[in-house]
Amino acid sequence: MVQKLEVVKPNVSRLRSVLSQVIACLSLNVMLLGLALAVGFPTILTPELLNSNNELSLTDSQASWLGSMGFLTQPFGAVLSGSLIDYFGRKKSTFMVNFPHIVAWILVYFSSSVPMLFIANGLLGFGTGLMEAPLNAYIGEITEPSIRGILSSSTQLYYSGGTLLIYFLGKIITWREAALVSLGAPIVTMMLIIWVPETPVWLLSQGREKEALKSLCFLRGWTKPENVREEFDQLTIYCKQLQRCVICCKTEDDRIFDCEHTKVNFIKRIYLKFRYVLMAKETLRPFTMLMMYFMFVCMTGLGPIRPNMINICGAFGMAYDGKNIAVMVGIISFVTSGLLVLLIRILGKRKLGISSMFSTGLMCMALSIYAGNNLEASVFSFDISTFPKESSYIPLVLLYVLTFCAGFATSMPWILLGEVFPFRSRAFAQGVLAASAYVFMFIGSKTFLNFERGLKLSGAFAIYAAFGYAGAFYLYFFLPETEGKTLQEIEPYFSGKFKTFADDPFINFFKLLKIK
Repeated sequence: MVQKLEVVKPNVSRLRSVLSQVIACLSLNVMLLGLALAVGFPTILTPELLNSNNELSLTDSQASWLGSMGFLTQPFGAVLSGSLIDYFGRKKSTFMVNFPHIVAWILVYFSSSVPMLFIANGLLGFGTGLMEAPLNAYIGEITEPSIRGILSSSTQLYYSGGTLLIYFLGKIITWREAALVSLGAPIVTMMLIIWVPETPVWLLSQGREKEALKSLCFLRGWTKPENVREEFDQLTIYCKQLQRCVICCKTEDDRIFDCEHTKVNFIKRIYLKFRYVLMAKETLRPFTMLMMYFMFVCMTGLGPIRPNMINICGAFGMAYDGKNIAVMVGIISFVTSGLLVLLIRILGKRKLGISSMFSTGLMCMALSIYAGNNLEASVFSFDISTFPKESSYIPLVLLYVLTFCAGFATSMPWILLGEVFPFRSRAFAQGVLAASAYVFMFIGSKTFLNFERGLKLSGAFAIYAAFGYAGAFYLYFFLPETEGKTLQEIEPYFSGKFKTFADDPFINFFKLLKIK
């Protein structure tokens, strides 16, 4: 009797596989920490220079512009970042985009005039925009579906950590010294990125199969090629499909078509790509959904008030010093990011997204009601002399709860940004959406002064509450669940028949009644 021998293929441990992906994401996480330092810097700078007696002083209007200047220049960097990562690759781009922040922090440290501060803050915004596409593309392309949600959401820990760090630095050292400390983030990022591999998908798209296989072996636990062969073959098939002519190739044939569309001039090629790739359903539908998501998120919560948050705390008459409150806000944001890593795996992105948007609107409404009932009409957050003399814990608690809710709401669209687009349009769509998000952030932060002047604090927060409620309503109908799905599984969701409603049990119940 001949016994058939079973060949056991060696497997790498799960811990080792996850660890390799965590290490690969480390440089991006440090870069995200530096990004948060740049975004949060106006929060500690504005109260120090607003109507001060020092050599550098800001008027109300200048403070409003300085707080939003970074958001105004970020879209230019965000749009450029998409082309950057497509041409140079994810790894090289991640290295290069740190240079603007290095220059900007040096300018901040040596600033001797208000225009110089504006230039430095604008450069910080431009560099932040450049970082968006590498951040979102790299993590989405190197991680396994089972841990992609966790690793994507864990990046928010570093963002929150950066926010907490800049608020803490603003309390213990001067803003110039804080800029010098912040300079370390882009330098460390550039040192770490040298040791991580390029994404396998991008390498395959460039025809570099051996390097792609080596990269995948690194990302799956420093293992041997035979242990990743199945996943590599699937990626290879996927990339071959990407190389087909998107216009005339509609079959399942794996060969690459050499058609007339590959021979057209540069201008015609750009037009065809725009029409058949960027305007395709699988690109346009998630693009529209995330565009709306970013608008609602950026016009509610902490975003519009962040540059002037310390003074707003004083205007509400919150107990404790504004700088102490800012540090506590940073701590709550950090804790929220940690909870997000756990809850996103349990509840999924859809439930967290909807509930956090609604809760953010609820807290903004509570602050609006408190301001309307308890603050004098003369209270103005840009004028310290109008602040109430008596303090209260009620608005302080409301702000802390708002911080908790807004932490989930703000993180979710950035996580989705890395997974809902097909490879052909991913870099461009991510860049444009990041740019649009910063435009909304600019509008939100810049119009706060106008809202407060015209409608007082109560009216401003009522507007932010309306955006929170509208966002929750929109997401309930249009946000799909992507947790635990591969990038290849997510893409067909948007390319199929138009879905006005999300796959929700409550909505499906009424659909059944309608059918009957």
